[in-house]
Amino acid sequence: MFTIRSKEFLSPTIARFIIEAPYVAPKRKAGNFVIIRVSDNGERIPITLVDSDPVEGTVTLIVQAIGKTTKELLTKEAGDTIPDLVGPLGKPTPLHANETIVCVGGGVGTAELLPITRALKESGNRILSIVGARSRDLIILEDEMRAASDALAVTTDDGSYGKKGFVTDELKEILDREKPDAVYAIGPLPMMKAVSALTKVYGVHTTVSLNALMVDGTGMCGGCRVSIGGRMKFACVDGPEFDGHAVDFDELIIRNRSYTVFEQESNRRFTEEHACAAQQASEVVR
Repeated sequence: MFTIRSKEFLSPTIARFIIEAPYVAPKRKAGNFVIIRVSDNGERIPITLVDSDPVEGTVTLIVQAIGKTTKELLTKEAGDTIPDLVGPLGKPTPLHANETIVCVGGGVGTAELLPITRALKESGNRILSIVGARSRDLIILEDEMRAASDALAVTTDDGSYGKKGFVTDELKEILDREKPDAVYAIGPLPMMKAVSALTKVYGVHTTVSLNALMVDGTGMCGGCRVSIGGRMKFACVDGPEFDGHAVDFDELIIRNRSYTVFEQESNRRFTEEHACAAQQASEVVR
């Protein structure tokens, strides 16, 4: 069992967890992830390791409540436990040194981008960062990203905060102004696809982190297979980071929708059960 040390909401649907994992914490590197289960009979899902404290023996996860499992995790509080936390998994991020790097984060992808941005900055790079989301309430880790960057731009689709527009709008301004050595982009698949399409025109190498479906995280199940440059790779052991210009995003987007019907049904049941439990609790109080 892995005990939750603390929980903090970063937005109404996004929370930061610090969890005891003494064997994982000392080995965590930027780009690594873990596979967790929230309950004994629950599904296994991959979550990026945002940070770790080897002395305290803890790891930091940032999770957005989207499906049944992530919603269930956000019902947990400090002192609660989860049965499984396996890692660190995946290949660490290959780090450049003494170059100009643009780091682009979309939505909760900023949580995955933060440890990479910090590692790149520590390697002596000049960091120009862009973080974006649909609206202000989904912008996270702005202060942390600013501290790890030489410059930071914030965009929102609806204009409720920062510049109105997409992260690609801000990225194009940078690419028109100067030619960076590389771009790191993490966020929703359509966003990473758009970033990769843009940087390909400018001839700038782009690294993306793929959020493919995963089960075991060790290459055994094959569920996370992705097409990279026409060849099959496993996101869990060959990635999760790949050359964005070689990724078949259209195929990955279709594959990630394979279980949409089942996910919707599971989500519906959890929402109804949770609402029913809350109603029963309120009746007891009354």
